[in-house]
Amino acid sequence: MAHSANKFFGCYLLVSANPKYKGWTYIGFTVNPDRRCNQHNVGRLKGGAWRTSGKGPWDMVLIIHGFPSKISALQFEWAWQHPQKSTKLKDVTAKHSRMKGFNYRFLILSEMLRVGPWNRLPLTIRWLNQEYTREFNFDLQPPTHMAITYGPVKLTAGTTNQKNKHSGVAVNCIYCEKSIKDRSQLLQCPSTDCSMISHMTCIAEDFLIQEGSQGELLPVAGDCKICSRNLLWGELIQRWKGSQIDSTNSQAVEKESGDDGDAHWGESLTQ
Repeated sequence: MAHSANKFFGCYLLVSANPKYKGWTYIGFTVNPDRRCNQHNVGRLKGGAWRTSGKGPWDMVLIIHGFPSKISALQFEWAWQHPQKSTKLKDVTAKHSRMKGFNYRFLILSEMLRVGPWNRLPLTIRWLNQEYTREFNFDLQPPTHMAITYGPVKLTAGTTNQKNKHSGVAVNCIYCEKSIKDRSQLLQCPSTDCSMISHMTCIAEDFLIQEGSQGELLPVAGDCKICSRNLLWGELIQRWKGSQIDSTNSQAVEKESGDDGDAHWGESLTQ
């Protein structure tokens, strides 16, 4: 499956293949995995990070993608890098404080995917290097709506989002039957032969009711009211955001956390 380059946000794990730095790992954020790995391997002066410079070659062995926004991915990156500082992961790090390297990073990831808010996102767990592929422990399986895939990420230029079939036409929400005046709040079923359109808040409320999760802010999935297709909430939002995401994201400099000596901005966020 190809992913649009202007809406790909991923958090990756590097492992050093240098015998001198055996067991060294690095976690980062990227909008272009191949380019980012190359930057790490050519050094800091060519866009790599100071923490990885001179310690390669590096293998990008695993990447988590499917985040609805850059901010969401950066928050995940920060927590994966600093689990001991995350309020959601402190118990985990204390329990496994003696572990190091790849196994420790994978264990932290396994725990992260099972706690909120990440356990409700439509994430993909992608193994990029077969040598490092691991099975999740039976009691640490990721949520069933998260896909586990293998092989490189394929990026395509532009967006693959469905165009608004109702542009310029007065439409009513299928749930509340009121006119959708603010088109930025319109969601529609991605099925080409389905006419379901709704306010974002209305369909979110319906999905939460279907799940029995009225206490949550965001749903995971639900069935379309017209065609009954099961829809992941994250996929609906990603399609909706496609036309609003600045395509220059894919050309942005991917500055590493703390490369300039300053604290990562994510530390000021509630984890």
